Amino acid sequence: MTPKSRPLLTTLALLTALTAGLPATASARPGPGCASSVPYVSGRGGYATYRIPAVVRTRLGTVLAFAEGRRHGAADTGDIDVVLRRSTDGGCSWGPLTVVAAGDGDTRGNPAPVVDPRTGDVVLVTCANSGKATEDQIRRGAGDRRVFVQRSRDDGRHFTSPADITARVKRPGWRWYATGPGHAVALTRGPHAGRLLVPANHSVAPPAGSSGRASRYDGGHALYSDDGGRTWHLGFVTGPHDGVTDVNETTAAQLPDGRLYFNARDQYGTAPGNRLDTYSSDGGTTLDRPYTVQPTLNAVPVVQGSLLQLHGRETPLLFSAPSVPTARRALALWSSRDAGRTFTRLLTLSNHPAAYSDLVQLGHDTIGVLYETGNKQAYETVEFRRLALPGN
Repeated sequence: MTPKSRPLLTTLALLTALTAGLPATASARPGPGCASSVPYVSGRGGYATYRIPAVVRTRLGTVLAFAEGRRHGAADTGDIDVVLRRSTDGGCSWGPLTVVAAGDGDTRGNPAPVVDPRTGDVVLVTCANSGKATEDQIRRGAGDRRVFVQRSRDDGRHFTSPADITARVKRPGWRWYATGPGHAVALTRGPHAGRLLVPANHSVAPPAGSSGRASRYDGGHALYSDDGGRTWHLGFVTGPHDGVTDVNETTAAQLPDGRLYFNARDQYGTAPGNRLDTYSSDGGTTLDRPYTVQPTLNAVPVVQGSLLQLHGRETPLLFSAPSVPTARRALALWSSRDAGRTFTRLLTLSNHPAAYSDLVQLGHDTIGVLYETGNKQAYETVEFRRLALPGN
């Protein structure tokens, strides 16, 4: 069964869900236009696997779907490029694949794009390391992870060469480093309006004498730019690594009251549950409180997720991720009407295997979900699903 032929259920279910809340069995109608499309199919276009989706909508309405193009397999290490496909019809069809950041035998990935609200430029932050160094080796101190920024001034058609910003945003002693993955955030209200903020995570050396989890001492941080991505600064950094909450892949959204809400993968911390969250009232410079477990998302396995604050003061905060606690499958959508304190599961897009995802608002009545999925395993395709929203 192809993604386009998967049955779409009740016509008004999501419209009702986003205004009143529905049980997890609810589904949704497509947004105006097509129901879904598949910008990336593993094994095609010169890549064995496509992973790590990220999506934004430009000022001109173009949908930009980023991913990692992994040339020789599904592994996180090796010859990996950051690739892009553009859509000018809301994600129904896609232009040719282009390489935004070439690995040339090394690993480039973790795309975190954002549209600068002042200029309309697309700013892309990514990470890179030697194609011969695995994440575990880098966590153990054998290898280097770097951070880069690029810019497009022509609606995503062309990007500047990657510029290394590692010295500005990575502390000495940090080992692993990962931006997002998923779209970054452009602040549009409050004293830091115009700021571009990228949620990120890092690892540090374990305490002397530790064993077992020696490579896993994760923390969260943010990097930001107040001049449209030209210069970058390190924002908040989480406190001591105690192994109780291990902040890993992180997504963020600006709430209607101006605060930032952060939601992160708990990378095998000892606290119950797999999702952590926190807030920042000063544009990501500091945190209002440490990361704590978000219990209403306990159905989510250990995996990346995505946040999207819909436009308008009374609109909900959305979250997407797989919904089987012990497996990467059944991508679902949750909603919060209390600024992230609690989430209600709205619908399941499919019961197929599924993993990473990213959310984008396409207009006042439609959102898009770019996510990894397949019939037998989660990394067969990257699908783009369109869902209808109530008018604001």
